[in-house]
Amino acid sequence: MVEDLRALRIHGDVQTQSGGVDFAVNVHGDRPPGWLTRRLRARITDLAAYPSVADDLRARRAVAEWHGTDEKSVLPLAGSAEGFHLLANHAARHGMRAAVVHPSFTEPEVELRRARVPVTRVVLPEPYAFDTALVPEEADFVVIGNPTNPTSVLHPRESIAALCRPGRVTVVDEAFCDVLDDEADYSLAGARLPGLVVLRSITKTWSLAGLRAGYAVGDPAVLADLAAHRVHWPVGTLQLEAITACCSAEAAGHLERIRDRIRRDRSRMCELLAAAGIEVAVPPSAPFILARAPAGLDPTGFRHQLLERGFVVRRCDTFPGLDAGHVRLAVRDSDTVRGLIAAWKQVAATAGPVHR
Repeated sequence: MVEDLRALRIHGDVQTQSGGVDFAVNVHGDRPPGWLTRRLRARITDLAAYPSVADDLRARRAVAEWHGTDEKSVLPLAGSAEGFHLLANHAARHGMRAAVVHPSFTEPEVELRRARVPVTRVVLPEPYAFDTALVPEEADFVVIGNPTNPTSVLHPRESIAALCRPGRVTVVDEAFCDVLDDEADYSLAGARLPGLVVLRSITKTWSLAGLRAGYAVGDPAVLADLAAHRVHWPVGTLQLEAITACCSAEAAGHLERIRDRIRRDRSRMCELLAAAGIEVAVPPSAPFILARAPAGLDPTGFRHQLLERGFVVRRCDTFPGLDAGHVRLAVRDSDTVRGLIAAWKQVAATAGPVHR
């Protein structure tokens, strides 16, 4: 159990600490855009004061307008990870039984187990398509990602909506949904469904991972319960400003350019990987790709040798339903991908086979 939890707590940022070209972390870009940086800098002089009610309300209203709902259906968060923490405590307070759909971001299960909530794993077989019937009927707290990290699989909006019912909390991790071309066809953010809570991150798309900012949008009764059990001033002034800014007209125009860039880079990256004989496990929909290490080689040793050549990929044996033969590759520009491919081929050519 302890070893299992340790594995679930491993995230891509841990792997980048050794340096190297980063294919492990799914943050777009290496710095926030200039217009966003200017907005945050303009608030630096306000940091002597506590975060204000006005800032909180402004952030809620911006998110509500962005998703076509009302401010009571919005809760600003110190990153979506805080949302999982609050929701796990909610499940524990109400004696809920959870089901977590895997492979997926592991932090929700970590938080549920920390809160001593009974967890059933719903492990999807490749190609990782979701079937509502797989979720136990008795589960009154369900977590699913869309698009899913790390498989990059996108689930139909209707199949996830079918999970929602009175007495059940359905949590949808939409951390990467904002960069989908057809976001409105897949996102449930703003949908008025019983027990629905959609978690959104602004840190991936806008290069703000160090700021820890995001929000929940969904059932007002559930969000009110989460808010009632938080510490004072849970979200800082700069976080609230970032949430407001990333749900603005200025953000909307920039987001279209980001979507276009990711779509083109992902398509070209898949072409380059295929031409190099690197297997993509499933067609990707998100800003990352699930690939397979070369068959016949020790996958752990393979990743280590890639690192020695200056390239960091995300190990996937920490995700229930995947094994060490899978790696997650963040979408990068073509020149960067060619560098990875060259190192990949070198390792594959020089590494010895696995002896059993």
